[in-house]
Amino acid sequence: MSTPAAPTLPPTSGLYVPGSRPDRFDKALATGADLLILDLEDAVAPESKDAAREAVVAWVGRFFGTGDGGRPVLQVRVNAVGTPWHDADLAALASLPAAAGAVEVRLPKVEGTDGLDDVVAAAGPRPVTAILETARGVEAAVAVAAHPAVTRLALGESDLRSDLGTGTGPDAEAPITYARVRLLFAARAAGLDAPMLSAYPAIRDLDGLLADTVRGRALGASGRVAIHPSQLPVIARAFAPSRDEVAWARAVVVALETSGGAVTRLPDGAMVDPAMRGRATRILTRTPPR
Repeated sequence: MSTPAAPTLPPTSGLYVPGSRPDRFDKALATGADLLILDLEDAVAPESKDAAREAVVAWVGRFFGTGDGGRPVLQVRVNAVGTPWHDADLAALASLPAAAGAVEVRLPKVEGTDGLDDVVAAAGPRPVTAILETARGVEAAVAVAAHPAVTRLALGESDLRSDLGTGTGPDAEAPITYARVRLLFAARAAGLDAPMLSAYPAIRDLDGLLADTVRGRALGASGRVAIHPSQLPVIARAFAPSRDEVAWARAVVVALETSGGAVTRLPDGAMVDPAMRGRATRILTRTPPR
């Protein structure tokens, strides 16, 4: 019995880069992050919005002009619907050459499906990552995920904390955990990949980043976005399969191959059935070759 092809995995690491810092674009690309997000929204001051948009469009055009646009996934976070810069951001994406058709739209402050069709009409048929950053947005996650233009969900945790009035620390994590789980169910119910975790704002707190990322991974997150390159190795460490996970995954695949896909047992007596193959395959796909 042949082993099924490995699933296509979502990005594990993402990196935000301010659109007003074109000197950092190539450096960000060189970090090896799976997802590169050129930001026209929060990271850019109002007086710099126009110049940032021009810089992003010029660099994106060159990036896809090299003929190697497969890695990383490239997104542009535009300004939210209703802001003075939103329409110009979408028009700029629509003006990109055909070779840049793979660039994705990262849309902030989504609170429902209203306006998503307008985004597609203005920017072209590009994949949309919908960022849910308010209680209204989180509660609309199922409908947003089901919209045909939306290919990923994301959670804006800092904005959500502000909207809810919650603090930080262990005693304030229940609302964020709820939101993470709600987006996970909405995404998977719509056939989308599990969401990535939101950026961790305390850049120097790498221990806190690791602990929170490990918690998020246990809740089903597929990866995490960063706001500084120093956070990327920590994210990679958190999502790297442990030796015990790899050993379990290899044992599951061997057991199912040997049994012809029937329910069987591992050497330690644990039951194995075909439902476990998907998780085992994903673990092995993320495991570097020996």
